Amino acid sequence: MGVTGSGKTTVGAALAQRLRLPFADADDFHSEANVAKMSAGIPLDDDDRLPWLRAIGDWLADHVATGGVASCSALKRSYRDLLRQAAPSVTFVHLHGDIDAVRRRVAGRPGHFMPTSLVDSQFKTLEPLEPDERGMVLDFSLPVDDLVEAYLDAANTTGPGPSPADPAGARNTDEAGGAR
Repeated sequence: MGVTGSGKTTVGAALAQRLRLPFADADDFHSEANVAKMSAGIPLDDDDRLPWLRAIGDWLADHVATGGVASCSALKRSYRDLLRQAAPSVTFVHLHGDIDAVRRRVAGRPGHFMPTSLVDSQFKTLEPLEPDERGMVLDFSLPVDDLVEAYLDAANTTGPGPSPADPAGARNTDEAGGAR
């Protein structure tokens, strides 16, 4: 989870490959209307996101028994709650970092429907993981392999997925990878 340009697809695909699990990119679940709206620089509202979130939740539910990795912004607690309703064991990896780095990343993605003008709205909408949510926060400026390893280390320490309590010091990492 995380704002646009935080590396959800890259890290999610790498994690899925490492775990030998199927991967789903939430961008592929957007309706044509949602893509057109975002392409025009108009942020999605909750009504726009609801069918999209339900489709992602359905995909997660279909993969509960065998496992799967999905990238999804899941910016609000209520969005994550919808995903948890479909797949109660879901674990979130919040890729977090600097807004200027996100702007540079988004500006450098040719052909993607999400314009740089929507980065600010993504950060305004973002509600960080709460202590009772299973997951971890990682600094997206770290190399992809380090992010995958941090998740795997936390999962191996705490069971099927990182617990809400700072797994292996991974929550709120700084640029050097240390805990804050």
